[in-house]
Amino acid sequence: MRKVTNRCCGSIEISEPDIIEAMKDIQGYIDISPGDFKEVFQVAYTHAIQRIQNSLIATDIMTRSVHCVEHTMNLMQTATFLADKGISGAPVVDTEGHIVGVVSEKDFLGKMGLGKSASFMQVIAHCLNNKGCMVTVLHNHFIQDIMTAPAITAGPAISIGAISELFIDKQINRLPIVDIEGKVVGIVTRTDLVQSYSVPR
Repeated sequence: MRKVTNRCCGSIEISEPDIIEAMKDIQGYIDISPGDFKEVFQVAYTHAIQRIQNSLIATDIMTRSVHCVEHTMNLMQTATFLADKGISGAPVVDTEGHIVGVVSEKDFLGKMGLGKSASFMQVIAHCLNNKGCMVTVLHNHFIQDIMTAPAITAGPAISIGAISELFIDKQINRLPIVDIEGKVVGIVTRTDLVQSYSVPR
């Protein structure tokens, strides 16, 4: 069947069952005119999206090697760790590996008084226009002072459809996946989610 490329979701494979389900959804006789074909196609596309959302779960798309921040780290150590790993946020874990929060660059921005939606250029502009750089307020503080807690997490069996809803409803960019003991076993980012829609099912 035809594969469709969408800017948000990558390539979506429209299967014959998707088309059959779409045709069932359309009432009355179907004459294959351009208008009717477009209607069938649009409904079939919706069925394909739903099928993918229900068939893929976190364990299918998550990153299993997760960089976690220790809850005892200060902000200098945390910022250095995130920078070295090339990531903008990470789960925060206690000494036994249980997740206790999540930290991201938004939390740093919030502590600096800029608001969590501030951009890097706003930080630069502020530092250039003022005598003291606002980053100095981060000295002598620890990860527990800024992390988001409790962390929003999910189990390995959560569907990508449910993950999408969490990202939208909670305005988050990453979702730690935890086992029944609350230990991190993976993480799903927005990039993982977008790439998952290009996997034929």
